Amino acid sequence: MVLLSFYFGEKKTEITIAIVKSEGALALKFFHDVANLNVERKGHQDFVSRADKEVELFIRAGLEKAFPDDGIVGEEHDTKTGNSGFTWVIDPIDGTTNFINGIPAWTIVLAGVCDDKTQIGIIFDACHDECFVAISGMGTRLNDTLLQKLSASSLADGSVGVGFSNRVTTRGVKKAVGKILDAGGVFHRNASGALSLAYVADGRLLGYTEEHMNAWDCLAGQLLVAEAGGGFEIQSADAMITQGGRVVVGAPGVFEALIAISDQAYAL
Repeated sequence: MVLLSFYFGEKKTEITIAIVKSEGALALKFFHDVANLNVERKGHQDFVSRADKEVELFIRAGLEKAFPDDGIVGEEHDTKTGNSGFTWVIDPIDGTTNFINGIPAWTIVLAGVCDDKTQIGIIFDACHDECFVAISGMGTRLNDTLLQKLSASSLADGSVGVGFSNRVTTRGVKKAVGKILDAGGVFHRNASGALSLAYVADGRLLGYTEEHMNAWDCLAGQLLVAEAGGGFEIQSADAMITQGGRVVVGAPGVFEALIAISDQAYAL
């Protein structure tokens, strides 16, 4: 087993956060010059820009310098196999559709996986200078503030984030939205699943559901919610890296209701 204290002592954590924030500064430069970005379409509402590719290379370089023996998995570039037993999972820009259209709702996402579990998660909203950080067993922080435990008790208390993946049909998300409305709730969609998960951890959203997410979009956010006292589905982090899967999280008082809605909506 990797000694997590080696990775997540105060100095190591500061190094990792600094890498992510530096990446965020680079992404902001691209964002403010978005009219000159080269953009490619990968699928239904799935885009990749020069910013995605270059920002990922930037964070990879920082991680490789700081943690040369670790593996790296990223959305835009090939996997690097490590020998430490620890793997970093990167989404250089989650919310690319927002990014390329000048909407300030996108994030830098980094998760660290060891022993089949996510051990550290960082989601950085560079536009608003909000850095969400969770370390397993140590709670979730927004900048320097430890987040309070989640307390919502009803779907009528706020909004539920709903995500859509082009890897599945639209049938499930349509059912999920309908069932949330029928339960007295309202749905929220901001085209950045990671940012929505961070908002759940901070209590801005009651919960989040999506039929399929890739690991780079969700592992960090799931840990943020878990460490803030929210409900989450127990999954293999290693399996999520290789194939992705369903994501449902929520405040304790609404989590079981969201599980029931998701089971019904996404059933074959």
